[in-house]
Amino acid sequence: MNIIKRSGMEVTFDAIKIEDAVKKANASVQERDRLTDQQIKTVVDNVTSLCLGMNHSPNVEEIQDMVEEEIMKQQSYKLASNYITYRYKRALVRKSNSTDEQILSLLECNNEEVLQENSNKNPIVNSVQRDYMAGEVSKDITKRFLLPPDIVDAHEKGILHFHDSDYFAQHMHNCCLVNLEDMLQNGTIISETLIEKPHSFSTACNIATQSIAQIASCQYGGQSITLSHLAPFVQVSREKFRREVRQDLESQGINATDELVAQLAEMRVKREIKQGVQMIQYQVITLMTTNGQAPFVTVFMYLNEVPEGQLRDDLAMIIKEMLLQRIQGVKNEQGTYITPAFPKLIYVLEENNISEESPYWELTRLAAQCTAKRMVPDYISEKIIKKLKDGNCYPCMGCRSFLTVYKDQEDHYKFYGRFNQGVVTLNLVDIACSSGGDPEKFWKIMDQRLDLCRRALMCRHERLKGTPSDVAPILWQNGALARLKKGETIDRLLYGGYSTISLGYAGLCECVRYMTGKSHTDPEATPFALEVMQYLNDACKKWADQTNIAFSLYGTPLESTTYKFSKCLQKRFGVIPGVTDKNYITNSYHVHVTEPINAFDKLTFEAQFQELSPGGAISYVEVPDMQDNIEAVLSVMRHIYDHIMYAELNTKSDFCQICGYNGEIQIVEDRHKKLVWECPKCGNRDQNKMNVARRTCGYIGTQFWNQGRTQEIRERVMHL
Repeated sequence: MNIIKRSGMEVTFDAIKIEDAVKKANASVQERDRLTDQQIKTVVDNVTSLCLGMNHSPNVEEIQDMVEEEIMKQQSYKLASNYITYRYKRALVRKSNSTDEQILSLLECNNEEVLQENSNKNPIVNSVQRDYMAGEVSKDITKRFLLPPDIVDAHEKGILHFHDSDYFAQHMHNCCLVNLEDMLQNGTIISETLIEKPHSFSTACNIATQSIAQIASCQYGGQSITLSHLAPFVQVSREKFRREVRQDLESQGINATDELVAQLAEMRVKREIKQGVQMIQYQVITLMTTNGQAPFVTVFMYLNEVPEGQLRDDLAMIIKEMLLQRIQGVKNEQGTYITPAFPKLIYVLEENNISEESPYWELTRLAAQCTAKRMVPDYISEKIIKKLKDGNCYPCMGCRSFLTVYKDQEDHYKFYGRFNQGVVTLNLVDIACSSGGDPEKFWKIMDQRLDLCRRALMCRHERLKGTPSDVAPILWQNGALARLKKGETIDRLLYGGYSTISLGYAGLCECVRYMTGKSHTDPEATPFALEVMQYLNDACKKWADQTNIAFSLYGTPLESTTYKFSKCLQKRFGVIPGVTDKNYITNSYHVHVTEPINAFDKLTFEAQFQELSPGGAISYVEVPDMQDNIEAVLSVMRHIYDHIMYAELNTKSDFCQICGYNGEIQIVEDRHKKLVWECPKCGNRDQNKMNVARRTCGYIGTQFWNQGRTQEIRERVMHL
C-alpha cells in the first residue's frame, strides 16, 4: 500500500512512522496521561487496518485524522489535545511558505498528483515543469491573497472547485471562439510582425496555426476555429494556379483552353489543400505553447456555414482531406501510426449530409470511418442545436463550453471573437450528503452553496476587469477576439452577454441516488434530477439579471478533480454505497459509467439535460472496435441528428511499443493495489513504452490519468 505525502509524492506506507509520531506525542504529556505500549500498538494497528480498507492511496492528512480519532478512542484526551495542537502549529509553518516542497517534488518528477494532473501534459519536460512551478506560486498567491478564506476553504474541502487557480493570479480568461475570418481577411499582427491577408490557401493555414499557438499562450482553456474561415482561400489559390497554368502552357506553345487550364489548376488546388491540412494537423501537434503542451484546439466542420455553390464544395474538399488525414493518424517515435490528441474535430450533421441521398453523404460516411478508428470527429446535430440556440448552429469553445446567443449593435448574431471568463463547479453530491436526505435541508444548503459559487465567479469577473488589451495583443487588439486600442481595457467585453461566465456542476447522478435511492435514469427519480438542473438555471438567470453578466450552466468535464471530489466526500461522509464508494464522481449529468444502458437510450435520456446545460454539455457512448461495423456507427450518428445536440463515440486506440500490439491496453492492479496499464500480449507496464488514447473530459488524453479517473475508465460499460 502507498500513501501520498503533502508534496504530492507517493511513497510506501510505513506503520513505524505512525508509531514514532504517537510515541513522540506520548512523551510530551505527563505520565498519568500517557498511553501504554499496548494502547499505542492498538492505535497503530487500527490506523493501518483503516488505510488498507480504503480504495485509494490515503494522504498524510487523512492518516493524521485517523490517528487523532484512535487516540480519542483510548480516552487519552490530553495526548489528543497535544497532537492536535502540534498539527496546527506545523500547518501554520507550512502555510507561511506552502510552495517549496511542491515545487521541489515536481522538479524531481516524484509528485504523483502533478504527474497525472493533466492527461495531455508530459510533466518531465522543462517547459511543463516551468509552467507547473509558476502554477504552484499562482495557487499559493490565490489562496493567501486573492480569494476570500471561505471560498478557499470550500475549494479545499471539495464543496466547490475553483478551476485553474494556477492561472488566476494573471489576468487570463478561459476559452474562446477564434475570429479567424477577421484575422485572415483584415490581417493581424503576430509577435509584432504584420501579417497581411494571405494570397493562398496554404499561407492561410500557416497563419491559422501560428495564431493558434499564440492564442493558446494567452489563455488557459480551449479554443475553436472553423474551416469555413479558411475555405475562401481555396478560390484564391485556384485563381492563382489558373494564371500560372495558362502562362506555363502558353510558354510551351500549348493551346491553353479554359477546360485544360481548369483541369490542371484543379489538380494543384487539391494538392495544396492536402498540404494545408497536413500543415494544420502536424503543426498543432508539434507546436509547444508557453505552458508546455500542444494547443487545446477544436476544428469545426459545418457545410451550411457557407453559401451553396463553389465555396461549399471547396469547404467539403477541406473537410474530406481533414478526415482522411486523421484516419491515417500520425507516426510515433517508432514510425507507427497512432491516434493524436489534437486537433479535436467536430462534424455537423445536417440535412445535406445525413442520408444516402444527401449531396455530401460521402463525407458523413468518411466521418464514421474516422470515428471508428480515431475517436473523432464528434457530432453536433444542426437540427437540435438550432432549436436550443435561437436558430443558430455554432461550435463550442474547446471541448464543450457553449456561448449564449448574442447579437451585436447591428442586431446581427455574433459568436466568433467571443470567450468565457472562467468556471466554478458545484459539487452536488456534497450538498445531498450534507442534507442527510432531508429535501428541505437540501434546498437550503443548495442556496448557501450557490451563493458561495456566485461570489467565487464574481472574483473571476473582477480579476478580469481593468485588464488592458496590451496583455495579449493578438487577442484584444489584432482580431482573434477584438480590435481594441492600445491601453484600452477589455471591460466592455465582460458585460451584456458578449462573454460568458460558467457555473459548473458535477455528480448529478450520485446526488439523485442519495436523495431518492434511485438512479436518475429511473422515471421516479428523473423529475428530481430535472428540478435540480432547473434550479441551477434559475440561479444563473437571476445573477445575469442582477449584473448584466452572462452566467450560464455548464456540464463540467472533471478530469483530476473527479478524484479530488471523491476523496473529500469519503473523508467527510464515509463510504456510502452507490454514492461515495468510488474513487471518482460522475461528470455533470451523465449516466453512471457502470450503469447498463444501450447507446440510443443513453443519448435520448441525456438530451433533456443538455437542453438544461446551455453553457456547455456533451454526451458520449462507449463502443467496442467499430472499424468493421461502420453501419452501426452511422446508425448512432443518425440517432444523434434526430435526438441530441452534441455527442461522441468512445472507442479504444492503443499501441504497445514493446511487442507491437495494436488494440486495447488493459488496466490491472499491481501488488500495492494501484491501478496500472498493462499490455495484454506481452505484459508491458511501462507507460513510457506504450501509446494509450482515451477520452476523459471531451478531449482525448494521451499522458495517462490519476487513480480516480483510471478507475472510472476501467469500470466503463459498453453501450453498443
